[in-house]
Amino acid sequence: MCSLHKRKKVKHNTAQVSIFTVPHELREVKENLFITTDNFSIYYQNEIINKAFRYHSQGNISEAAKYYQDFLDQGFKDHRVFSNYGVILKDLGKLEEAEAFMRKALLIKPESSDYNYNLGGILKDQNKFREAEFYTTIAIKFNPVFADAYSNLGGIQSDLYKFSQAESSLRKSIELNSNVSEYYYNLGEVLVHLGKFYEAKEYLIKAIKLKPNFIKAYYVLSRFGSIGNKEIEENIFSDEILYSTKQEELVDIYFARSNILHRRNKFRESAKYLKLANNIKFKIRPYEFDKLSKYSYKLLNKNEIQKLESNNLLANIFIVGMTRSGSTLLESILSINKEVLDLGEINIFEDSYLEWMNLQKDNINCSLEDIYNKNILEINNSRFITTNKCLHNYIYTGIIVNYLSSSRVIHCYRNPLDNILSIYRSNFARGNDYSSSLVDCAKLYLLHDHVMGEYKKKYRSKIYDLNYDLLVKDPIGEIKSLIKWLDWEWKDCYLSPQLNKRSVLTASNIQVRSPINSKSIGGWKNYREMLQPAIDILVKHEKYKNLQFL
Repeated sequence: MCSLHKRKKVKHNTAQVSIFTVPHELREVKENLFITTDNFSIYYQNEIINKAFRYHSQGNISEAAKYYQDFLDQGFKDHRVFSNYGVILKDLGKLEEAEAFMRKALLIKPESSDYNYNLGGILKDQNKFREAEFYTTIAIKFNPVFADAYSNLGGIQSDLYKFSQAESSLRKSIELNSNVSEYYYNLGEVLVHLGKFYEAKEYLIKAIKLKPNFIKAYYVLSRFGSIGNKEIEENIFSDEILYSTKQEELVDIYFARSNILHRRNKFRESAKYLKLANNIKFKIRPYEFDKLSKYSYKLLNKNEIQKLESNNLLANIFIVGMTRSGSTLLESILSINKEVLDLGEINIFEDSYLEWMNLQKDNINCSLEDIYNKNILEINNSRFITTNKCLHNYIYTGIIVNYLSSSRVIHCYRNPLDNILSIYRSNFARGNDYSSSLVDCAKLYLLHDHVMGEYKKKYRSKIYDLNYDLLVKDPIGEIKSLIKWLDWEWKDCYLSPQLNKRSVLTASNIQVRSPINSKSIGGWKNYREMLQPAIDILVKHEKYKNLQFL
């Protein structure tokens, strides 16, 4: 998903980046409200509110929360308290409670642009993107010059894969306020997904000019074939840039240095920064391999139930495998077919499966296929074929082929060491936490390889093997073979996926704009020493015992 930068707005919150507006009542704390002495209840309410506002505006969140809670315990109702307390709960990660309080504030004051905007932000953090889009749009309706709302709307539209709309919203935010670095960064990110690289670089550089220590912008620029700005490259390697950075930002700087050194063919130095970046990242977000392994084998050993006949009108193609295995290139090839809608990496199947399992527990009779198609139709009401590139779905292959009558599975794979190197070099914004450990990468590669091998024994006719190495070496032969397996009519345009104008929201969004080539084949040899922990694990298996000598 899209990793747009959230502008920090609430001054009291130093631990997290917040998308919230500063509530009007915190901008000017009124301590001496006019009240009547014969109304002690009003006096008491205002006394509590004033203390809460004062502590909140001073950044003393714990004390502010106590007074807000005291106010609520007394049964008092005030839209300002509901909103401010919702802000605190959001910052504490209590998103459902935050949502409830923000909705209470809106019930009292539905025309508040701030409240609609903040609710949109809370919903976005819960991945409720459509609702988030609705409330953020309402915020703009009540305040047409709300620059932050346009910026956040652009981020939400990106999460909904509405990149053209996101571009328009972000351009509007800059039009309203041209001095906010995050606006330029966010627009640069969206332009990357749209393949507008030259313009993307311009906006990212503008973001850095406004905010010289904008670490994330430096990292995104480092992913281009050439930054084209000597000063920025020097900044990336300067000692000064390390002094004021947090641990999370060090990750981005080290990845940026590695990217630049990799292009200069200085692989030993590139490896040094890769290890530094991933070691920090692994400490921040360690990976639980055993949990995935147990769940994968549980699904693998699941007894299949005879599926019911279905009048399915959709053809569902699932692209599975390891990340960085050529899946984005494959999706670009398939989506050249005008009847295809590429869903990207949306986790819609797993959500449908879990929904179905919960209904089964409640003895509610329905089919997984009906639930999945219902969820698909909310997105796709115009195309006959969908491609789902949530690669993690490989663990559900047995469920997919047994319960979705018009499903096909394409398994992408490549040389394991090239695959692991590419994963280790990818600074994933979220998810794929295994990528920071070469050991976990190797273990997961072997798990995925074994699981898919077992499924292929059972469902050979439903699963197509797509070897990325063969695809880039012989694109004509491999793509023709795939199109024939899908029973599609052949068109020469399938050989030019780089001309596909679709938006791309993956770590491959820059590479996929280039013609098919085999430049990355065998690249692992430049990092052989760094990859030794992964090699040691892979060669213990018969299938890969000679891998390091290939």
